[in-house]
Amino acid sequence: MKARTSVRGRVSSLGTFVATIKARIFIAFFAMSLLSGALGIYAIVAIDHVGDLVGKTYDQSLMSINYARATAADFAKMRAAFARQGLTRDKAAIAKLDATIIELHTTLAEDLTIAVERAQSDRAVRAAHAVQAGVAAWDDIRRSFGDLSTVRQDRWDALDHQADIIDAQLDMLVNYTAGDGFTFRQAARMAVNSELRLNMAAAALAIFGSAIIAWLLHRRIRGPIVSASIAAERIAAGHLDDSIPTDGRDELSSLLRSMAAMRDNIRAMMEREVRQRRSAERMLTDALQSSREGVIVVDAGGQIAFANPVALQFFDGVEAQGDAAGEAIFREALWQDGEFRLPNGRWLRVSRSAIEEGGFIAVCSDISVVKELEDQLRETNLRLDAALDNMSQGLCLFDANDRLMVVNRRYTQIYGLPVGAVVPGMTAKQVMAVSFAGPDAGRMLTEAARGARDGSPCPTSFPVIDELPNGKVIAIERRNTADGGFVATYEDVTERRHAEARIAFLAHHDVLTGLPNRVALEQQITSAVAQTGRDQGFALFAIDLDDFRPVNDMFGHAVGDELLVAVANRLSACVREIDCVARIGADEFVVVQRAVERPEDAAVLARRIIDVVKAPYVLSNQVISVGVTLGITVAPGDGTSAGKLLKNADVALARAKAEARGVFRYFEPDMDARLQARRVLENDLRHALETEAFEVYYQPIYSLGAERVCGFEALLRWKHPVRGFISPAEFIPLAEELGLIIPLGEWVLAKACADAVRWPDGLKIAVNVSAVQFTSASLVSAVRDALRVTGLPGRRLELEITESVLVANPGTTTAILHSLKGLGVRVSMDDFGTGYSSLSYLRSFPFDKIKIDQSFVRDLCEEDGTDFIVRAVISLGASLGMTTTAEGVETEAQLARLRAEGCDEVQGYLFSRPVPITEVPNILARWNGAARAIA
Repeated sequence: MKARTSVRGRVSSLGTFVATIKARIFIAFFAMSLLSGALGIYAIVAIDHVGDLVGKTYDQSLMSINYARATAADFAKMRAAFARQGLTRDKAAIAKLDATIIELHTTLAEDLTIAVERAQSDRAVRAAHAVQAGVAAWDDIRRSFGDLSTVRQDRWDALDHQADIIDAQLDMLVNYTAGDGFTFRQAARMAVNSELRLNMAAAALAIFGSAIIAWLLHRRIRGPIVSASIAAERIAAGHLDDSIPTDGRDELSSLLRSMAAMRDNIRAMMEREVRQRRSAERMLTDALQSSREGVIVVDAGGQIAFANPVALQFFDGVEAQGDAAGEAIFREALWQDGEFRLPNGRWLRVSRSAIEEGGFIAVCSDISVVKELEDQLRETNLRLDAALDNMSQGLCLFDANDRLMVVNRRYTQIYGLPVGAVVPGMTAKQVMAVSFAGPDAGRMLTEAARGARDGSPCPTSFPVIDELPNGKVIAIERRNTADGGFVATYEDVTERRHAEARIAFLAHHDVLTGLPNRVALEQQITSAVAQTGRDQGFALFAIDLDDFRPVNDMFGHAVGDELLVAVANRLSACVREIDCVARIGADEFVVVQRAVERPEDAAVLARRIIDVVKAPYVLSNQVISVGVTLGITVAPGDGTSAGKLLKNADVALARAKAEARGVFRYFEPDMDARLQARRVLENDLRHALETEAFEVYYQPIYSLGAERVCGFEALLRWKHPVRGFISPAEFIPLAEELGLIIPLGEWVLAKACADAVRWPDGLKIAVNVSAVQFTSASLVSAVRDALRVTGLPGRRLELEITESVLVANPGTTTAILHSLKGLGVRVSMDDFGTGYSSLSYLRSFPFDKIKIDQSFVRDLCEEDGTDFIVRAVISLGASLGMTTTAEGVETEAQLARLRAEGCDEVQGYLFSRPVPITEVPNILARWNGAARAIA
């Protein structure tokens, strides 16, 4: 019986629980959760499957295509790098390109390996292996080339054919990988569509089941909820006298009973609160209406519930902006604390306080006058700050108590102070102590200000020039102010002082070397003349550097200036303190030697200067040697004025340079006449160049192998209208000294090419190029223009240079030689064996011919060992693949000896002297036969 009763009680409790709303909601949501979970699990499985398909498509298809295309790009770069390698002759560039090709070959192999691993079909794998084999074959052909300039055209064709095969194989590889990717993508799409249809069907079933559960739940709880909603709406509407049903045993019935009790309580409280609010509203209204501040009340919904008259006055006209614009202005002004400017220009300060019901009260104060004053003050301060910070002078303003009121940025810059080291409030003494870092640094300025106020004498006059330990020079000025203070200004005049000192120095000194200039030299000479005694005079040295112009041409003016400074230092070291060294021109120096008792004293100094100056100089990683030539005049015997003494020294210098470089000569009265003659020759040489009064003679070059004249050497001749023919040994050095050798050499080159183009095709023309002309930047252009204008092939032109060109600047010479070789021009070394280190030059430079100097050929048949030298030179030329030409052949014995030694070519008076162009046909007819002569 007890057990039956217990079961009945449990069943009754279960029925009661099931009848409750929370049980019904729990059951419904539990069922829908089961449906949603099943659907989510299925979606996860489907998404994972689709993700695997997409990843596989990318990893195995797209990656294969990308690496196949990368392989094609790598091979294209290899071909381009090898093509550039064939276009250059720079060994460093060729080595760099070769390293690039090797690196690209490694990258191509890696890309091709990845493409094979990612391939989806056997045909793609086979295509990849075919590319790999083709690239290996192409690289084998490339490696077999060796020197690219000697590779035959058929080898290039084979390499290009192999490259075309590889390109075709690469195209097949890309097409196969692309086809595999398309096939796999179609399969992935079909799988995705299948999963999508299954997922949609499962989702539809889940939605349908959830709808049935929701409908059943709605039927069970709709009636009680409707009753509770009606009762709540009636209470909310203020109907507190309506009846509320309270029967039932579920939660809603309990809620209705509670609502009935709450209705009764609300009715009692509302009656009491209405009475209290009416009283408070009357008092608040009176306060707000009489307030000088604008008060606006905003409810929880954002609507303005109240605005007093002052607030309405503040926002008067805002509604003219339109509803949207007016609402935006209200919200921007009231919805945050701070300052706000209305469209009418009025400034408001808004202070908000939150209301318990959810709104807020905004108190608005009119601060328009305050803002206007602040703007005026800000603009004034900005202008003042800009003026102070952009002053070129430092400024400190002190009050009547010597307290700093204003300091600008320039002051701290002048004294190198950190920001904040000098601030307003510091005393003048503190400011000076910080600025000058000395215990009495501020005494001067402080005492000066105090003396100006109390009438005592000022210990320091202004302006004051203060030199700081770091070398700065500061000019300080002080002016009193009307309030008893003073303002001090500080100007950095360091650069001005240095400039003034520099100007004073440059007025009497050379800018480059720092030596006295011509003005100071004349003062020194005048002073020396005034101090000249009966037994003692002084010597004046005119000094000129030998071969200074080639230094400038070959190494640049920077090295030339460096050399001048070094020479000036050595000259200064050679003289005594009482003597003077001056620079009066580009490479012209003058030395004044005091206390000279006899001319031999000047000779001692001259020898010392020559020995010291000619020692080698190490300048800018270049070893340079330069000689010096001197002209000496002695006062008072040779003159007593600066102008005459300088002229006499120049005359002696010109005599020394004409006779021999690296010597000194004393002034002699007859030197002036010889100098005038040289000046006349210089003018005649310039006029001859302008009027093209020169002639080109031609001396034949005879080939011993072909037994015929194989070419001519062009030789310049000058027939002076008064003196007749002038030796080239006389006017060529003069042309080099005057800087005329470059245009003269270009004229000879153009004339020789124009004459040679009319000769038979097998004849070449040889033109001598001086050292100055060879180092000129216009030589290559002049040769190129001569060949282009005349139409002479480059192979028929031969340029002859001497070893002095190679000694000066090997780097520049190499570049010019290669440029000339690029034009097809032949280059020969003239006067071989008379210069320096000839064997090293033959190994380093691409010469086509070496010419044995006539000094060796002249004594060829003598028993003095010359024949061994000639034999060695001929053997050396044959070993190096160079043609050997002997100059100065005048006898049959010399010719026979040279023929026996294996010399290739000869020239000399035995065949012909240099002749004008009109005699060239006769020489060809004589030595080559009438059939080979010029018609």
